[in-house]
Amino acid sequence: MTTLTIPAHFNGPPRSANGGWFAGSAAGLVRDSVPDADAVRVRLSAPPPLEVPLTVSGDAAAYRMTHGETLVGTAEPAAALAPTPVGPVSFADAVAAGERYEGLAEHPFPTCYSCGTGRADGLGLRPGSLGRADGAYAAAWVPTEVSVPIVWAALDCPGGWSAGIAGRPMVLGTMTAAVSGLPEVGEECVVMAWPGSSSGRRFDSGTALFGSDGRLLGRADAVWIAVDPAAVRPR
Repeated sequence: MTTLTIPAHFNGPPRSANGGWFAGSAAGLVRDSVPDADAVRVRLSAPPPLEVPLTVSGDAAAYRMTHGETLVGTAEPAAALAPTPVGPVSFADAVAAGERYEGLAEHPFPTCYSCGTGRADGLGLRPGSLGRADGAYAAAWVPTEVSVPIVWAALDCPGGWSAGIAGRPMVLGTMTAAVSGLPEVGEECVVMAWPGSSSGRRFDSGTALFGSDGRLLGRADAVWIAVDPAAVRPR
């Protein structure tokens, strides 16, 4: 029986996984079965627990990850994403945007692997508003290690901040992404993010990862769900 275990290092909210890292790991199951899929969609149904083997069932059409009787998430092939509507800003401009990172003043999950302000061993992303009419955010990123799940994690949180996490805590509900390449360790990368539509507790966003030469390395669309941070705990 196949299992998937998320190491404690890759947490998002306390005691549960970073949504992007979990989604990227789950997406690997689909990629192994359908390597030519245009993209992979991962839906989180419950906070993924850490250091616990999740049972994987299903096939290339749809994989399910469960913890006991709890459905944690599903992963399936998806259609190609729309072209990226924004291009990258310079690395220097992304660094400057980080000075406006709203998480520096208040962060619902300060130990998050991707964008947490309470740890020095994560990605250290500081997505900040560019002050543009399209609502775009930018984050500078210099990878110290690289893998597909790490790229999914980099594509994750900036979208949430562009969608309005500040003052309205949210967690990842669904992430659809395509990773076309990996950055080099030490490469000056830029993550762009922009808000989409919203309805009730649902908020949409898009993200794109660019290398130092402007090449597109990854593209994602996400659905975020507004939550009470204290209630986000694995079952």
